[in-house]
Amino acid sequence: MIRVLVAEDMHVVRGALVALLGLEKDIEVVGDCADGAEILPLAASTAPEVAVIDIDLPGKDGLTAAAELHERLPGTRTLILTGLGSPGTLRRALAAKVGGFFLKDAPADRLADAVRGVAAGRRMVDADLALAAWEGDGSPLTVREAQVLRMAADGSQPDEIAARLCLSAGTVRNYLTTIVVKTGARNRVDAVRIARESGWI
Repeated sequence: MIRVLVAEDMHVVRGALVALLGLEKDIEVVGDCADGAEILPLAASTAPEVAVIDIDLPGKDGLTAAAELHERLPGTRTLILTGLGSPGTLRRALAAKVGGFFLKDAPADRLADAVRGVAAGRRMVDADLALAAWEGDGSPLTVREAQVLRMAADGSQPDEIAARLCLSAGTVRNYLTTIVVKTGARNRVDAVRIARESGWI
């Protein structure tokens, strides 16, 4: 029996994941939580073989929690679920030593198979995500988006960036929103960190 922990902040989604995995004869859900900060204590008390973790959790994001589990409880492998399939997000997940990386809308049987694969020590990555990363040219950002993010990284505010690039402040804010989505970041500061670590800016 594969012992599984589920971490997902949306109650309906978490309930569905627990129910679907619970239907599998060889999988037992031993705990679930809605906050990233709860994952390590819950894993320490329930000893799951696999933690299925949403990438975007309150308290502590999924990749940070996964890296913490890898360091503190190496017997618990991690399977990250995401709604965003950007190559940059996949690279961050692999860097965090996760065992698997799947889209939230993957079919239930594929998710169960991914849990089994991760429990067996294999790295399970959604085929569509892997293909996107393989075909990507590195940075998901356009030249202009990278320019805007570099200026934001240096501390410039949207109105200052707009004045220097002869754009409207609204256009710059739109660029910054797009950058956060493309990099799979939580916010602008996180986007800067991801882009720098990836060599995109």
